[in-house]
Amino acid sequence: MGPTRTTRPRRAQDDRDPAGPAPGPPPGPGAPPSEHAALDPRKAAILQAVVAEYIETAQPVGSGHITGTPGVEVSSATVRSEMVALERDGYLTQPHTSAGRIPTDKGYRFFVDHLGRPGALGAHERQEVRRFFAHVHGEVEELLGRTSGLLADLTDYAAVVVGPGHESATLRSVQLVGLSPRLALLVAVLADGAVEKRTVELAADTSDDVLARAAAHITAHVRGTPLARPASVPDGRDGALGGAVRAGVEALSQLGAAEEHEHVFVGGSSRMAAAFDAVETVRSVLSILEQQLVVVELVEQILDRGLSVAIGAEHGFEPLAACALVVAPVQIEGEVAGTVGVLGPTRMHYPRALAAVQVVGEQLGAHLAGGRGGSEPEGSEGGDARGRARRRGVGRGR
Repeated sequence: MGPTRTTRPRRAQDDRDPAGPAPGPPPGPGAPPSEHAALDPRKAAILQAVVAEYIETAQPVGSGHITGTPGVEVSSATVRSEMVALERDGYLTQPHTSAGRIPTDKGYRFFVDHLGRPGALGAHERQEVRRFFAHVHGEVEELLGRTSGLLADLTDYAAVVVGPGHESATLRSVQLVGLSPRLALLVAVLADGAVEKRTVELAADTSDDVLARAAAHITAHVRGTPLARPASVPDGRDGALGGAVRAGVEALSQLGAAEEHEHVFVGGSSRMAAAFDAVETVRSVLSILEQQLVVVELVEQILDRGLSVAIGAEHGFEPLAACALVVAPVQIEGEVAGTVGVLGPTRMHYPRALAAVQVVGEQLGAHLAGGRGGSEPEGSEGGDARGRARRRGVGRGR
């Protein structure tokens, strides 16, 4: 299933660090710091080992599976005792009396907060990202749709790409295309690659030659100015030419003042079927992805809270309680102008997901800013995505 889009008003090779997650920064907003601080180094190492093992196998983890891993060089009986304590403190749960234990949302939160670094994409994935942004062409809508597919391929989760705003994008050119003697189509091409269109009603019969001259006159005055605030254009002409200029300028001003829209692209939603055992959970998640509006609101709320990961009930939306969201901002010249993210089960490969959304977000921002992706994509330390820019959709009026 290819990426889908909505408009609304305003496995890759396992590349986990073999050394496992290292102690990292203080816990984030998802869990009280005092609770995390209560874990001694051995309990922390056991919890991290359980989470990492469960992410890989999807099977309850017994003490024998993690005894002898880094930081857990103690007897199996000691590990069992510590796992009981971790269960009592809410980090682990035991699905069946005779089974091992699995992480709770609180356990995943500890794991994410203490990763130290998000992981790194493998060499094949880095090459795939480089090649994608070096060769992708077309209008912004096509770029965003294909980017959601790229992110889904990198992570094996559903990917969400919220289109960057361009209310401040500058005009590159204006064209007037005749549709009938008294009707034309104004096409505004923006510097960020977006294309805006609006029909223009003309007061008199107007030839293609006059329309071309009117468009050249408008372009000469508005080129390099923002769509939301185009420079004034004197008509200074009588007859059909002056009328065409006035009509074109009016249509351009309506484009700049039109109600904002967001375009959202979802790729890889069909992959969710393989991520959950419960059929009802799959149906619920796919239903939300089809609406898309809710997912966009969740992404914005996560960014507003300064988070890059929301796990289970942390996002406050019950139908997605079995899911985790990993997001990263798309920045253009230092301004947050969009979002990329992945939606998957709480048993998500967080290091890989964090690396993928950060790299793709950075490369998408560089590409939209006019670059070719810049330096070689690498996994790097994730940071809190704070704030968000107001967004206007691309390709409005299609």
